[in-house]
Amino acid sequence: MNSRAPLFVGKVKFFGRHRGEVNCSAFSPDGQTLLTASDDGCVYGWETKSGQLLWRLGGHTGPVKFCRFSPDGCLFASSSCDRTIRLWDLSRAKCLRVLKGHQRSVETLSFSPDSRQLASGGWDKQVMLWEVQSGHKLRHLEGHHDSIQSSDFSPSENSLATGSWDSTVRIWDLRVGTPVVFHQELEGHSGNISCLCYSPSGLLASGSWDKNIHIWNPNISSLIVQLKGHVTWVNSIAFSPDEGQLASASYSGTIKVWDYKTGKCLETLKVRPVATGPSEGSRKDFRTWSLVLCFWQGVLDVAHTCAYTPQGRLLVSGTAV
Repeated sequence: MNSRAPLFVGKVKFFGRHRGEVNCSAFSPDGQTLLTASDDGCVYGWETKSGQLLWRLGGHTGPVKFCRFSPDGCLFASSSCDRTIRLWDLSRAKCLRVLKGHQRSVETLSFSPDSRQLASGGWDKQVMLWEVQSGHKLRHLEGHHDSIQSSDFSPSENSLATGSWDSTVRIWDLRVGTPVVFHQELEGHSGNISCLCYSPSGLLASGSWDKNIHIWNPNISSLIVQLKGHVTWVNSIAFSPDEGQLASASYSGTIKVWDYKTGKCLETLKVRPVATGPSEGSRKDFRTWSLVLCFWQGVLDVAHTCAYTPQGRLLVSGTAV
């Protein structure tokens, strides 16, 4: 997507069968399946093109806080307030194993680019690295002073970034053997780090309760630009696949699309939920946006999550209404 081209936004699909807030979303690598995690304790799988519900998977005994596909498209993972992580086989929609070790809610998950490792973090201030094939814990990374809510592997697989409520981003060098793992600390936010993500080329974006988004060059620990404009804390951020844009979701119920190289906000999205039946109005929804159609504006309660399709033509947002 060319960030200099006019941006037109329109509502494309409505996913309204959740029975709790939508906390996270993820597209499969081929873009054909959309994964959503809900406070109702379930993980949902949707056919992206039709919006059809493929499956609703239970098993967690608490709200599902995060979900993510493995880069090879064979697996997906979910984490919960029940302190567990579940690894699922995508083709069979079947739970393969349950990973236990965290002492409190598991808030974030990240697969390594080769799909062999999984990183997790949560309210117990711990970062854990797991071997996907066996489910064995490989490393235990300590250093944050508060809850960990976000994580992402670098494209090179050599490092892992984690964001914490201690207002710092830490980058762990995974090439160094255990038990000592070198890390660098990125400081500059004045609030809890709520979300972060790498771009395909290795830039790092972080969003915070201080309402700002920082774009970093992690190789030299340098802050490139600050994106300011949200009126409440930032819940979720995502680079477009071509790195032309960055999307961000905030607690105020807005989704912003940025030209992060200039710091300019290209569009602000506000969505009004539409009830499609007697019971739909009380259920939680998930919305899909096209970046090639016309703009449509309304009101959103809380935008918990946003994500681009692998092709970069669709942007999805999850809400608590």
